[in-house]
Amino acid sequence: MQELDQLQQAALKAIEGAIDIPALEQYRVDYLGKKGALTERLKMLGQLPVADRPAAGAEINFVKGVLQTAILNRRGRLERAALEQQQKAQAIDVTLPGRNVEAGSLHPVTKVLARIEQFFASIGYEVVEGPEIEDDYHNFEALNLPRHHPARAMHDTFYLSDSLLLRTHTSPVQVRVMEARKPPYRIICPGRVFRIDTPDPSHLPMFHQVEGLLIDERSSFADLKGTIVEFLRVFFENNDLQVRFRPSYFPFTEPSAEVDVQCVNCLGEGQCRVCGSTGWLEVMGSGMVHPRVLEMSGIDSEKYTGFAFGMGPDRLAMLRYGVPDLRYFIDNDLRFLEKFS
Repeated sequence: MQELDQLQQAALKAIEGAIDIPALEQYRVDYLGKKGALTERLKMLGQLPVADRPAAGAEINFVKGVLQTAILNRRGRLERAALEQQQKAQAIDVTLPGRNVEAGSLHPVTKVLARIEQFFASIGYEVVEGPEIEDDYHNFEALNLPRHHPARAMHDTFYLSDSLLLRTHTSPVQVRVMEARKPPYRIICPGRVFRIDTPDPSHLPMFHQVEGLLIDERSSFADLKGTIVEFLRVFFENNDLQVRFRPSYFPFTEPSAEVDVQCVNCLGEGQCRVCGSTGWLEVMGSGMVHPRVLEMSGIDSEKYTGFAFGMGPDRLAMLRYGVPDLRYFIDNDLRFLEKFS
């Protein structure tokens, strides 16, 4: 019995001194496992006289219960200590200043495109997009620009093969709509276009364009003028903005006109570098759709007429935001882009 008492004291001391769960588990195996000290003593009960076996067995089971309770208590304390240590390591100091999350913003040209689309959608125009890789027919031939036409020189572009190229304008989208649908319709075609231009403050080899088209039985140049004037006044937020139409030439429209607006910088005074001291800024081209273009797309030019216009959102963004160089839009300089956040 004295030996059993000594075993109990040694076991309790070891259990209390366990520094972690693995060490505690090892003590449990040493004392209570299949080959543990107490289990071995239970196996030796058969060697005792029959009269002594009950008392000895009860004593061993009592010590076993004491050790099991001690192990459970120690395990609970170790688990709580480990949890407290983990919580302390993962604690968040709520008094620390928060981490700033920098919000992104739309690119200025994207904002201008959205503004253009919003206006034309409000007057019933549909936004239509098309492929950036076009065939020669839709990019030139169907727009009254045969191979020998000198106006093609203005559209020097990137050819991928003899018949495929990167589109030079979004007019091919209009052609595809005219081929696929019956009038009337009114659409705008925004997207990227490509021309072999040397980058400078007012030219890029890749830029954006928005072209508009209206085909109906009674459309006129007066409708064209009213639409464009209203758009420009809304876009520049100036109800008194002066707009003028200058006669021009485009192979796909007749008659054709360049559209100028009163300089938004010097308000038409002709006293700034933006307008070259003229007081006017060229912003788009326009005109009545050429009858040949209608006929090539299967539209009866005797029954239907239409008008078209095209503008560069990049240049409109320059004017709206006072940006002096187109290249700023593609430099990806955060110091510039953050000004539009």
